[in-house]
Amino acid sequence: MHRLFATLLVLATSLAQAQTLRWSAQGDLQTLDPHSQNELLTTSLNNQIYEFLLRRNRDQTLGPSLATEWTQVNPLLWRVKLRAGVKFHDGSPFSAEDVIFSMQRLRDPNSPFRVYANAVGIPRAVDPLTVEFVLPKPNPIFGEHLMNLLMMSKRWCEQHRVTRPLNFKEKEDSYANLNANGTGPFMLVSRQPGVKTTYKRNPDWWGRSAPDQGNVQEFSFTPISNDATRTAALITGELDLVLDPPSRDIERLRRTAGLKVVDGPENRLVFLGMDQTRDSLLYGKAPGGKNPFKDVRVRRALYQAIDIETIKTKLMAGYSSPTGALTPSPLGSYNDPALETRLPYDLAAARKLMAEAGYADGFEVTMDCPNNRYINDEKLCVAVASMWAQLKVKVRVNAMPRTLFFPKVEKHDTSLYLAGWGGGTVDAEVMLTPVLRNRGEQGVGVGNYSGIINDKADALAAASSIETDPAKREPLVKAALQAYREQANLIPLHRQVIPWAMKAGVSVSHSPANWLSVDWVKISAK
Repeated sequence: MHRLFATLLVLATSLAQAQTLRWSAQGDLQTLDPHSQNELLTTSLNNQIYEFLLRRNRDQTLGPSLATEWTQVNPLLWRVKLRAGVKFHDGSPFSAEDVIFSMQRLRDPNSPFRVYANAVGIPRAVDPLTVEFVLPKPNPIFGEHLMNLLMMSKRWCEQHRVTRPLNFKEKEDSYANLNANGTGPFMLVSRQPGVKTTYKRNPDWWGRSAPDQGNVQEFSFTPISNDATRTAALITGELDLVLDPPSRDIERLRRTAGLKVVDGPENRLVFLGMDQTRDSLLYGKAPGGKNPFKDVRVRRALYQAIDIETIKTKLMAGYSSPTGALTPSPLGSYNDPALETRLPYDLAAARKLMAEAGYADGFEVTMDCPNNRYINDEKLCVAVASMWAQLKVKVRVNAMPRTLFFPKVEKHDTSLYLAGWGGGTVDAEVMLTPVLRNRGEQGVGVGNYSGIINDKADALAAASSIETDPAKREPLVKAALQAYREQANLIPLHRQVIPWAMKAGVSVSHSPANWLSVDWVKISAK
């Protein structure tokens, strides 16, 4: 009897510890290829399988991951020590060879991460567990850039003929699109795009002995596009966590027994981009066949016709922080109240600017908009379109899933669009070089879907990207941001406040990157 009781006790304890997490968001990850699509949900889910050389700690500082040490030898050389004994999920060892291969793959023209890979330079192996990075120019945020680069197995990629990232913009397919082999805390079990992706715990993960580890043994991610259905699934117990509960449901979820909501600001700017390259609208019609967005007066008029406070209170239910800054966070070396201040909402001033530019009677244009990426994204586009109607600008909202939206805008197949940019870092560089600078070599301007050309601002941004002295870098960053701001090259809207809704027994480490680290999740019997 005692032996039976002991066996049952062990079994009960084992079951209590062997937890399954079922979570959801409105959209699905776009691919399992970790180098082919730079989109938050996609990268965060791929990071459960693949790992960076560095990872972000709970307090958002940089900490060790596949690398245990990173040392600057001189302004153009960094030495990185790799963790010993790490294995990929197929059992093969991780070494400097895989780092060199991964960096080469990340620099490929198909990879939107090439802007970060090029910034950390060319790696060379010193020994199997030491890599030196030879930089083309100084990099003041070398560690932050490493935080964007996931490591793959050279052997596995060669075996399955996926040595290059798939061309996501052209809807290319490859073995790496639906299969994965990383070093991370979880292993892929199955992938059904648009339906469900299932993962199981990697028992050999190097980080299992850490004292703050969670107890999730397996988890599934199920995209649910319908807001009401997603909320209902959480309330009825079909889900354990929803990463993006609808704004209108948050207070109800807070009051629901057995559930809780945790929230905080996200390091992400939601903005409007306008084609400033073409001489005529690709999708629209304007007097004289012109492209109104090439005129700064039109861009400023549209900016000043947006009632951002109404958007915050009525549409976002208070879960947004309006800003005039072109940065993902108000923190960092560029922190300046003047840059945060928005142009005032002023319809009279906006109409005057439109008349001066020759568009007193407005124009017609299509706005491309994701409908499952940001909080209330499609509704946000509709709200802006309604406000611009007061300037006689007729906007057709072209809403689509993120899997269609991003390939479209990445090909510059747009005249006007809503997007967001940000992530873990609070540094302005995350917007300056990828999004605001003119497209150039080595991935500069890879996210500049608007075709922005601002020579004055670009020169300042380029100088700030290689200045390692904080006292000298800060004024360069501020001057660059101000120069883009003066030309209204983008129309900033707000930074999201991100609520996560979950069962009361689920404990998470909420992140301003809107990034769920499942290895930190603990589930109790509450």
